[in-house]
Amino acid sequence: MLDVTAPPARPAVRSWAEVLRTGNLSPGVPLDAVSRWLIITRASVLSMTLTSAAIGGLLAAAEGEFSWLPFVLAAAGLLLCHAGNNMTNDLFDFESGVDTPDYARAQYAPHPLLGGLVSKRTLVGAILAANVAAGAIAVSLMLLRGWPVLAFAGAGFFISFFYVAEPLRLKHHGLGEPAVFLVWGPLMIGGTYFVTAGDVEPWVFLASMPYALLVTTVLIGKHLDKRAQDEERGIRTLVVLLGERTSLALNKVLFVAFYLSVLALIVTGVLGVWVALVAISLPRLRAVLQAYSRPKPEVKPANYPIWPLWYVAWAFILNRPAGYLLVAGLVLNAIVPVKLPALL
Repeated sequence: MLDVTAPPARPAVRSWAEVLRTGNLSPGVPLDAVSRWLIITRASVLSMTLTSAAIGGLLAAAEGEFSWLPFVLAAAGLLLCHAGNNMTNDLFDFESGVDTPDYARAQYAPHPLLGGLVSKRTLVGAILAANVAAGAIAVSLMLLRGWPVLAFAGAGFFISFFYVAEPLRLKHHGLGEPAVFLVWGPLMIGGTYFVTAGDVEPWVFLASMPYALLVTTVLIGKHLDKRAQDEERGIRTLVVLLGERTSLALNKVLFVAFYLSVLALIVTGVLGVWVALVAISLPRLRAVLQAYSRPKPEVKPANYPIWPLWYVAWAFILNRPAGYLLVAGLVLNAIVPVKLPALL
């Protein structure tokens, strides 16, 4: 359990930055209220949701169809949903006996309940508050843009809720990875585009594919790190079903597929040439592929913050810069639109 009584030894903002970067605090660092809730909501991974929202908004901006208020509301709603879903997963996995002190979830960072960060009653209240706020945003956007908002939001909520909830428990039947692909791609990016522009066309869903692949690699990496424990508990993730060797190979293919899919979208004129900025992250791709080709260390490396996770960390090391470069390219596409067919 993190130390909550020692006097502050450094500015709180440094703690917030560390939690956002690693999902945890170094041993002996005092836990302030903001850091506590950043850990409880697993805020370190919310950047993926913000990136998906940004992609949807920027795709709309490139078409000259950008409204600030719906975009901001959509992004806020998605972040609330993601935070609420993270807390819901921890609650349900705790209640079902999946999350125990010896399970990876309670080892790489404090579990909200097992780690004593919050009471069950407070956690339930926070989940309800996040979902009520997100629901209010969805209703307001529906009144502004029409019923398709509820289709996007409803599908996302359904998948997120039943990711670990009975009776579907998608994660337990090899459907967690496809669910993440669908949510962080077509639903988040396509939904944000719709509320920002007022409509949506099929090419937007194609444009959502690269980042959806990148987010999926993060989940596969996490399930690789928990494969043995999940198999013991009867949690049949896609990684458990495929096996470690095949799953490692699959993630390497998906890493490369991100870049190939971006290239395909440029060549076909779906996206402007500026998204080729993702190529700047190719050295990071090489490092990640090398890490996936080596055995996971048997003991915790020195100063490593999120052990026993390993493969997910490498996936996230690629996700952040590649995702941010994709967003930067879309910003340039919106400002100076250049597509390959126009150059031929």
